[in-house]
Amino acid sequence: MSDAKVVSTGGRSCEGGQSLRKKMSLPRFVGLVCVFGLFGLPFVFGPQATASAAGFRVVDDDEERLHVYEGEKPVLTYNYGMQMKQGVPKDRQRSSYVHPVYGLDGEVLTADFPQDHYHHRGVSWMWPRMKVGEREVDLWHIQGIRQHFNRWIRREVSANGAVLKVLNDWKLDGQKTVAKETVTIDVHPAQEKGRAIDFRLRFRALEEPIMLWGQVRKGYGGFCFRFGPRESTVITTEEGRQEDSNLKPFRWADLSGQFRDRNEVSGAAVFVHPDNPDSPNGWTLRHYGFLGPCWPALEKYWLRPGQPVTLNYRVWIHQGGAKEGNVAQAYASYLDEVERTE
Repeated sequence: MSDAKVVSTGGRSCEGGQSLRKKMSLPRFVGLVCVFGLFGLPFVFGPQATASAAGFRVVDDDEERLHVYEGEKPVLTYNYGMQMKQGVPKDRQRSSYVHPVYGLDGEVLTADFPQDHYHHRGVSWMWPRMKVGEREVDLWHIQGIRQHFNRWIRREVSANGAVLKVLNDWKLDGQKTVAKETVTIDVHPAQEKGRAIDFRLRFRALEEPIMLWGQVRKGYGGFCFRFGPRESTVITTEEGRQEDSNLKPFRWADLSGQFRDRNEVSGAAVFVHPDNPDSPNGWTLRHYGFLGPCWPALEKYWLRPGQPVTLNYRVWIHQGGAKEGNVAQAYASYLDEVERTE
């Protein structure tokens, strides 16, 4: 990561800050850094990486990926540039998703370009059946439409975590922008057993209505969590242990196992915000490593100009299985937070 740009405060090393030093005298620059480090304020530093005295930092590398750390531990990476993997068909190139997502002990929980489904990509949001005007396209399999990075809205860290907010374009054949998506990722500090990561997705059609629709019969489409290689996989919901299923409604679902030849069990749960459309949604549950609350499932949803839709989810990263990782309690806390903010 030698080419990455890092700005740190609170006595940590500083790299990538030369442009700021050129614009002010050295004493003034040192004074500014000391003020931020002394008071532990959020330090937002333009397009470069940022860090806080409390330990959260983000690092932007030259491959258009933004890495979030708490202290020295990696938390997640947001891929805002076009990503590709050697040996994968070129039409699988994509951007605007999260991978890797790390467990509390540094294990990689997500998969990208898995051999069984090259189009799967970490934590993502996509639909297999779409129509722009009269043209059928497919964001799931990346046919005719792609998400493209537009600009950063927020990239900041504080004692309370990290917040990323980005504006993306939906483009037909890499040219015409037909919709805008605003993605907000709110990373919370790690607790004893887990970490909460909130996703807020807002979609807005521009000139023509856009139809969103889940896959035939199975209904999958929308927010997705694709897991990496593991053993001893267990899927759990509020109704207990589950087999593979389609469209059964749950408020949350968890997948746990032993990742990357680790003896310890860990996993992640997805919580659906109670105010999301059609909540609680039916789910796609797969023991090969997939959790997806389906929306709009088998019902067509027309995203119309001037009528944006917003979807909210929480991902709960945890040690142990669903019981040991306090998934049910974490979901109850999520509901309490929702009620307090309404």
